[in-house]
Amino acid sequence: MNSSRPVAAGVPPIHFGVHELRTGSADGARADFEEMLAQLAGATNPNVRMIAANPGDWGIDAFAGDLGGAITVWQSKYFMPKTTTSQSDQIRDSLKNALKAAAANGHTIMLWILCIPSSMDGPAAKWWDGWKKRQEKAHNLVIELWDKTTLVKKLQSPEGDQVRRAYYEVFTAPAAPAHEQMRLVLDVEEDKAAALDSALFVRQMTEAGHLELDSAKRQFFNADLVAREVAHKGVPAEVAALISADATLHGVWEMQFNECAAEGTLPTLHGRVWREVRTEHDKLPKALRLEVTHSWGLVHRLVDNRRAGWVTHWRQIASGHADG
Repeated sequence: MNSSRPVAAGVPPIHFGVHELRTGSADGARADFEEMLAQLAGATNPNVRMIAANPGDWGIDAFAGDLGGAITVWQSKYFMPKTTTSQSDQIRDSLKNALKAAAANGHTIMLWILCIPSSMDGPAAKWWDGWKKRQEKAHNLVIELWDKTTLVKKLQSPEGDQVRRAYYEVFTAPAAPAHEQMRLVLDVEEDKAAALDSALFVRQMTEAGHLELDSAKRQFFNADLVAREVAHKGVPAEVAALISADATLHGVWEMQFNECAAEGTLPTLHGRVWREVRTEHDKLPKALRLEVTHSWGLVHRLVDNRRAGWVTHWRQIASGHADG
């Protein structure tokens, strides 16, 4: 009698399409893949950094080296499910922009690495091989390709294993004990809601053209209760969790603000941030036991603390606002 059972071997397969599933959009997938690439590069190369768009990013997604000298550049392109010659112009432009920025800002690109989460089809692979040789000769640099095959190999290496686990291994959180259920969302008493009319976050929303603000006040009120409780209790793990949540949400706002400013679509900023916060909510530290209302409210606290805003001139508004 054969009593053997099938046994799983190796590590879970890596599917790069998970970036879009996790973020809910192609734009989110591009940003998520880019951040993964920076971490993977940093796993095997010292001092890898990213460049924030302000408004441009110097043609650099991640780099290692000295921006006053020679650098290695990683350029990510989220081409899915395959890479074809239709995307060759984007690749050409990426290198062109990086070289132009290097000449303008006084650094030299010694190694340029294109990172794509898919494989090239036949015509694209043939084009790449020829283009790569011509560019290396013309610009005296080395060009590499980290495609699907190379990325999987690097992620499954001992150096890349932490990155693989963080981005591609299924995580199942343990069920929260009964005493760690999510926080209640409380109503705002009428007098407290009226007092918030003079708050900076309300002023910023009014300046952006928002008319109905009751839910915003409720979100802020509940998030502020969480922050005050954490500060009062002073439990190091909770303090660290709140700092982490603030950093994540500030990053969400900043990315959306920069994109809206570049696109000239700043009136859509509030809605875009709210949708992205809903996406990020489940990733925030579980120690805070936040409902999504609290997460939205934490963004209002960032605005009220003069770290964010909803219009182009938000810093000017914040600097001239008298605290209530």
